[in-house]
Amino acid sequence: MERPLADELREWIGSVRAVLDEWLEEGLEVYERVAPGQRASVFAPRVHPSPAAVAQHDAPTSPQASSASPVELEDAQAWGDPPSLDAVRAALGECTRCRLAEGRTRIVFGDGAPDADLLFVGEGPGEQEDLQGLPFVGRAGDLLTQMIEKGLRIPRAAVYICNIVKCRPPGNRTPLADEVATCRPFLDGQIDAVRPKVIVALGKPATSLLLGRDVSITRVRGIWQDYRGYAVMPTFHPAFLLRQYTAENRRLVWEDLKAALARARELGGRIPELV
Repeated sequence: MERPLADELREWIGSVRAVLDEWLEEGLEVYERVAPGQRASVFAPRVHPSPAAVAQHDAPTSPQASSASPVELEDAQAWGDPPSLDAVRAALGECTRCRLAEGRTRIVFGDGAPDADLLFVGEGPGEQEDLQGLPFVGRAGDLLTQMIEKGLRIPRAAVYICNIVKCRPPGNRTPLADEVATCRPFLDGQIDAVRPKVIVALGKPATSLLLGRDVSITRVRGIWQDYRGYAVMPTFHPAFLLRQYTAENRRLVWEDLKAALARARELGGRIPELV
């Protein structure tokens, strides 16, 4: 086998193993097959919610309705321009707009400073997040906290942390495109409410969504990107570091986070240091 092909095959096998490890680590119980015609991809076109659709959470829904195609919202009209996190959370309500509502314990909206200069965005809630209603509180969350506080020497409470979907996917599978599209206006609302100097995209799903295409995180991490005028730094997800806790991977993430913090301060961010 030619060397380039062998290297590509090893990378593919490593990616599959990483996904399986993450599922096991996050409490995978069953594997849910994707229905015909549905792509297990986080990439989805941007949708705009209307005020009527935002109010949909007050109306009763059936299981069939909750798995229907994404609603369309108009973000600026739904919660004001500029929005507040409270207004976005109120618009989200006890959401039943997609199938993810059927298996969740709690909505995991976000956590942190409402005016943070650094915003971290991951894929979706895991088992512990679903139980506690807070993002990144499991093993990966503990590592993220260490990365922020011991590495960057800033309080976790000084940043804002959220996910591209607000409910735990069954068995921690990758969110489907329509699920991501349904939740995306609320992510945009959070970003516009916080108005961070820099967004740190944790892992492939979050990075793919923000960049608007499926990407290889190993190829784009550390390279500055743009999302609707916000500076984006893609890097590895903490769960990946737990699986591949090598000196090289730690060094790469450390460089990415240092660059994100430096850029935020260059753009006028006032981020407190731990004493």
